[in-house]
Amino acid sequence: MTRWSAPGRVNLIGEHVDYAHGLCLPFALAERTVVEATVRDDGRFTARSRAEDGVVDLALDEIGPGTPSGWTGYAAGVLWALRDAGHAVGGMDVTVTDTVPLGAGLSSSAALECAVALAADDLFALGVERAELARACVRAENEIVGAQTGGMDQAAALLANAGHALLLDTRDGTTRQVPFAPGEDDLAVLVIDTRVRHDLADGQYGARRAAVEKAAAALGLPSLRDATPADVETLDDELRPRARHVVTEIARVGEVVALLDARRPGDIGPLLDASHASLARDYEVSCAELDLAVEVTRLAGALGARMTGGGFGGSAIALVPLERVGEVGDAARAAFSRAGLRTPHVRIAQPSAGASRHA
Repeated sequence: MTRWSAPGRVNLIGEHVDYAHGLCLPFALAERTVVEATVRDDGRFTARSRAEDGVVDLALDEIGPGTPSGWTGYAAGVLWALRDAGHAVGGMDVTVTDTVPLGAGLSSSAALECAVALAADDLFALGVERAELARACVRAENEIVGAQTGGMDQAAALLANAGHALLLDTRDGTTRQVPFAPGEDDLAVLVIDTRVRHDLADGQYGARRAAVEKAAAALGLPSLRDATPADVETLDDELRPRARHVVTEIARVGEVVALLDARRPGDIGPLLDASHASLARDYEVSCAELDLAVEVTRLAGALGARMTGGGFGGSAIALVPLERVGEVGDAARAAFSRAGLRTPHVRIAQPSAGASRHA
């Protein structure tokens, strides 16, 4: 049985700006979603997972907005998007055998989409460029599932290189590999999974995206990528903080990239801190558990920390000297215990390679 896999991702910085034509800096994780897939000759699609309930079995022509529902929509939607783009995709059986941790803010949904997209590309000999596969995955999430995400997660899952972060310009789709191998500088990126589940299709993500688009329209700009801090201050009280986050976050990405290019990863900590403050106060997408994870890891010796992902739960990241990894992880677990919260999962994130086929 042939298998395909795609990684989860951590966004080092550049949160909630991909739908504002901004700059993002994700890297792929070692944790991967793995699918086994075979061709069917009857024009039907089936999907099952060892990690999720539910099995889907439907004709390809039945796939559309909202159908199928649940996790299978991410997989089926990819085939719909490829077919809609004119590619000769037929029926498939898909089984998900392993998965990126679900609900942890590490983009398990994009990992599933990208693994299925790569499988379809191989099985039907489509010869589609990876950037186009990423766009198909975004359409699946936006139009079939109804989650109005940008393209950062899919780009990271398909285009990332090991030992690098991926600088993604979401305005023109260009990418650049930025060196980022923390272990070479005696550093580690810890991911603290708060184990608070979130659902990006529940309306909160869409509300933030709508506010960003409204702010750009109020300024007469195509997107907030073109806004200045002075422009932001002219907005009303409702839109100003949302726009301020986007404009300052895009600037922070540029600063982090400059430091990484200069081989100074240990100096990015204050920018991670500033990113979290902006997400918590101006964008209001953090939560008590994420704030606790960020605060306690800093106090235990992290050089900087921030929430990562869509927010409202999921994970935080912390840049930590290697010799303090155990201490920082223990501090996070102890703090959650004192607060009466579930014990967080703590893991080291290794910048890893993108989606691949396995014999």
